[in-house]
Amino acid sequence: MTDGLGLFDNSRGQNRHDDDYDDYDYDDEPRPPRKKRRRSPTFWVIAIVVVALIAGGAWYGVTQVLGFGGYDDYAGSGEHDVVVEVKAGQGTADIGAALKEKDVVASGRAFSAAGEDQPKVKSIQPGYYLVKTKMSGKAAVDRMISKDARVGQLQIKAGTRLDDIKLPDGKVVQGVLTQISNAGTVTIDGKKTGPTVADLLKVVEATTDLTQLGVPQWAAPFAVKAEPKRRLEGLVAPGVYNVQPGQTAEELLKKVLTDSASMFDGWGMPKLAEKSGYTPYQVLIIGSLVEHEGIEKDFGKIARVVYRRLETNDRLRFDSTVNYLLDAPIVTTDDKARGTQSPYNTYVVAGLPPTPISATSEPALKAAAAPEPGSWLFFVKCQKDGTSCFADTPEQHDQNRQTARANGAF
Repeated sequence: MTDGLGLFDNSRGQNRHDDDYDDYDYDDEPRPPRKKRRRSPTFWVIAIVVVALIAGGAWYGVTQVLGFGGYDDYAGSGEHDVVVEVKAGQGTADIGAALKEKDVVASGRAFSAAGEDQPKVKSIQPGYYLVKTKMSGKAAVDRMISKDARVGQLQIKAGTRLDDIKLPDGKVVQGVLTQISNAGTVTIDGKKTGPTVADLLKVVEATTDLTQLGVPQWAAPFAVKAEPKRRLEGLVAPGVYNVQPGQTAEELLKKVLTDSASMFDGWGMPKLAEKSGYTPYQVLIIGSLVEHEGIEKDFGKIARVVYRRLETNDRLRFDSTVNYLLDAPIVTTDDKARGTQSPYNTYVVAGLPPTPISATSEPALKAAAAPEPGSWLFFVKCQKDGTSCFADTPEQHDQNRQTARANGAF
């Protein structure tokens, strides 16, 4: 049956000859399955080793961090002296790693585990510590928190001179150079190593460009013109310094002076001096005078007196500058001392001394850069606490001196 269009021509399906299928490419035979590539024994060995290493490393890290499992530890209190540095921001684990690197402890975990019940471990400050190699974790903890373990630290106070001074009561105040020498000297296995004050001075005197030692560029050209042994006066700012004991004189000086330059920079130098009318180095000199002549609440007024006298070409007449060259300074100098011929004697020479006379604090330096407004030309310590009385005229000054004597100020 047909519909004329061939849509329902059933005969096409019923009467089709076999040769009608010749145009189709059927493969009656089943294809063989693809063969899987076999891994070589070497591959599996490598894979197993890699997995084992990763798993072992992960487990070791967990045991070290969380405290699971055992750890290596030496026995005893150690063998040979060694200096170890603790850096800023390091925690107990970091300190343990630093000790392990120097063979102080057998493992960082030995130190960490021993310190778990010792709260002082968390208070260990950045700096250098003298310990021993091959210490047990507990011995290392006990040593690190002991008072005498810390080495290489010096603290420069405001008013400290480069050289030692002897006070009227016979007490000796160590100067900057002595403190650097002491901090830079350490005894390793019974042998003392470190530079002397003379070694430090030799480096300073032989250096023609002080910036090589870390002196700020705003100070170096002026300081180098001073008497060689006084070149660094006032260039070590008050503060705490950490140096590595056993280094050379040059290395120690570079460390201290570089750190000091950073402090000055933090205080605003040299820009701090821009509006003063004086060079930054001159402001540092003024600051050192202010430091010695009064207490902090009077710094601004004392600085104004300095400015006023310099402006009128008057001599400063400060006892502090006369005392600078005396082995045993006193509060009030006598006529003999005031008659000494020296560029530091401001009773004899007008203007500023050639260098600062000591370490200058930040408040004194800022007062020197921006004195308190006023017309004072004179001052005297008139109270036992160091407070000064200020005056515009000689008559007012004489009255203040009488008040000072009545108060027992001097």
